[in-house]
Amino acid sequence: MTGSVAYLGPEGTFTHQAALEWAERAGYGPSAVVPRESVGQVHDAVASGEVDRGVVAIESSVEGYVVPSLDALVGSPDVVAVDEVVLGVSFDAFVRPGHGELTEATAHPHGLAQVTRFVTERGLRPVPAPSNAAACRDATAHQVAFGPRLCGRLYGLETLATAVEDVPGARTRFLVLARRGEARFARDAGDWRTMLAITPVVTGPGVLARITTAFGARGVNMSSLISRPLKARAQQYVFVVTFDVAPWAPEARGLLADLLAAGDSLKTLGAYPAQPGEGGLDGVLPDHVPSGSVSAADDAGARAAGLLW
Repeated sequence: MTGSVAYLGPEGTFTHQAALEWAERAGYGPSAVVPRESVGQVHDAVASGEVDRGVVAIESSVEGYVVPSLDALVGSPDVVAVDEVVLGVSFDAFVRPGHGELTEATAHPHGLAQVTRFVTERGLRPVPAPSNAAACRDATAHQVAFGPRLCGRLYGLETLATAVEDVPGARTRFLVLARRGEARFARDAGDWRTMLAITPVVTGPGVLARITTAFGARGVNMSSLISRPLKARAQQYVFVVTFDVAPWAPEARGLLADLLAAGDSLKTLGAYPAQPGEGGLDGVLPDHVPSGSVSAADDAGARAAGLLW
């Protein structure tokens, strides 16, 4: 294919890796993948038609949603997500050859949050960077930089340690962006995901309950719910929901009609095929709930402590 695919650069970011993977899958050559300096620039390049597609990180299994990517998608009238890439994420620690005393740790804020044990054990001061690759590219003689293994070769660094992340097996989801008017979907019967922004026009007690009840009434599984503030109005929010069916499926069309009839303002932020193994529960969720959580199987004393009864 011709055209290009923008991603949050510089070379060596996890987003670069995701963009290369998607570009190969979609039939673009590796030279079609071009860096931009910010998530906003990726969105702008897609919206203006400068590039065919853009790739941005949207959610880390450790740190949750990437807020700049989410807010840019919510705020853009012309950009929509049409596909996703899911990557396993592992961090290596790099230093400059001939480095001095190591006093600082540098990475993207989400990256720093995933290597806190390594940073704390060595008494390093965290220094946020625009991206993990930028941290590696710009690392000074007294900094430890964290990023994908590729960064060592790209930026002439020595590897201090490998796989230093706090949570092995972490994953990050990336969205592939297109212009809304040019989004094309293969409307097959496979598993789909939809991201929807819901803005209640009338607020008050029970608004969120009404919205979630509408999903249950139509048999549509809501797999994620996050609120973002309306920038111009205090104490009012847009709810970003991910649900496990395509927006054109009959049950989704009925759900969206119900929400519109209730007076909500809606915007589909994206629709894309669900990646294998990314949907539904796998039966081992109780092994990963927050420490201190209680269930009906716990004794009365434990439940009282966990619930502050």
